[in-house]
Amino acid sequence: MDSMELNKGIAAVLVVGIAYFVLGVVGQNLVSPVHLHESAIKIEVAEAPAAAGAKEEALAPIGPLLAAADVAAGEANAKKQCGACHTFNDGGKAGVGPNLYGIVGNARAQFAGFAYSNGLKGKGGNWSFDDLNAWLKKPAAFAAGTKMAFAGLNSDKQRAEIIAYLRSLSKSPVPLPQ
Repeated sequence: MDSMELNKGIAAVLVVGIAYFVLGVVGQNLVSPVHLHESAIKIEVAEAPAAAGAKEEALAPIGPLLAAADVAAGEANAKKQCGACHTFNDGGKAGVGPNLYGIVGNARAQFAGFAYSNGLKGKGGNWSFDDLNAWLKKPAAFAAGTKMAFAGLNSDKQRAEIIAYLRSLSKSPVPLPQ
């Protein structure tokens, strides 16, 4: 390849670059966008009326389910459903979620060093069997704005088994409800 061919190649690249720059400047001067202060088209959306069957269903009483709950099945379910984010041992460290040892009957949002959502901190009080049942059914419905991404458990039996297992994780378990 002689130097004349190399010069032609370099000149072609330079001409294309200069043409691209000049056409860009000319294009910006020919087209001037006008920025609107408000939307040109207003779309009004009426709120849809709530469906008759869409209201939240009441949870079954947890007491009778807890009396018949299998703690071993609850442990297996808890480790499968909750174990990726939570630990269950006494003095265990928080993972993505707080340690759940001794949670039944203790204060909500009490694990030191874990950043709870404002929705859960604002609830106050202690974790009762009914509260845990509602939480496991649908955490977002129990405490709006929760950081817990778990969708919830629909099975009453599974929730009761997990709660029975959580109850067993204590030096002095809370008595079962009547």
